[in-house]
Amino acid sequence: MATTTTPTPARRTSRSPERAPQRVGFSQQLGRWDVKLSPYLYISPFFILFAVVGLFPLAYTAVVSVHDWHLIGGQGDFVGLKNYQDVLAQPNFWRGLRNTFSIFLLSSVPQVFIAIVLAAFLDANLRARTFWRMGVLLPYVVAPVAVSLIFSKLFADQSGVVNTVLGTFGVEPVKWHGDVLASHFAISTMVNFRWTGYNTLIFLAAMQAVPRDIYEAAILDGAGRLRQFFSVTVPMLRPTIIFVVLTSTIGGLQIFDEPRLYDQIGQGGNDRQWMTATMYLYELGWGAQKSFGRAAAVAWILFLIIIVVGIINFSITRRISSESAPKSGRKKR
Repeated sequence: MATTTTPTPARRTSRSPERAPQRVGFSQQLGRWDVKLSPYLYISPFFILFAVVGLFPLAYTAVVSVHDWHLIGGQGDFVGLKNYQDVLAQPNFWRGLRNTFSIFLLSSVPQVFIAIVLAAFLDANLRARTFWRMGVLLPYVVAPVAVSLIFSKLFADQSGVVNTVLGTFGVEPVKWHGDVLASHFAISTMVNFRWTGYNTLIFLAAMQAVPRDIYEAAILDGAGRLRQFFSVTVPMLRPTIIFVVLTSTIGGLQIFDEPRLYDQIGQGGNDRQWMTATMYLYELGWGAQKSFGRAAAVAWILFLIIIVVGIINFSITRRISSESAPKSGRKKR
């Protein structure tokens, strides 16, 4: 019986020609550029503004600090680190640095604790919550000149309201302008009055972002208000606490308005008992010496001190917050 076989088709010996690559149109190329470059264009205004008002003045101040630069006469000869040596050899610089740190500690440390407590009260179910929240921010809106003038009269040595109130309790009048620690306390009171409400609203916004399920779970576990505050609220605020501490450090070490307007002379007292580092900088640049070179050297020394103190504060607050953070998961029974 014969078998039939189907013929197999012959293999194609010649290869089919490859397709030519299509040209990318200008509109498509423009769309690709838009996808790649548009994110950088959106964030470029910040970096351009920061370079103009931040990096350029910083670099220019470094150039001024190594020259014999005066307000009258302009740029002088290159002197290297002589301006830094002259500044570090002045007792007024170290006195101003001591006063700066003293006022900074008396204002920034209580300010953070008071702001957290006020934010916790404002986060509760209060009547007219919007009114109280707006009222907390009112001291920040007041001009620092007005705040300084009012508080300088309140803390007057002879006829001040504070000494009058203390006298009703049999306390001797305090020399708010004569004593070093008393003047630092009065100036730090002004700083706390202006900035506590601002930091309070920052903490309040962070508290409102905490999920309410966590508080409900804490209530089911039998935690009271105080326990919830220390075990739930404060650990959840650790990134905000780090932010507020850093900003308070930067602002506290650059304090100028309050001590400058604490009296009519504006030199930091007769014995420079509340003269800060920025006031000493202002005196070098625009005072009798009019030495921009030394003033720029003070600015750069203060800039480096702020960086070091900021790094120390960041590391300490981050370590404390990580140790106090609630551990995830429950222990097995």
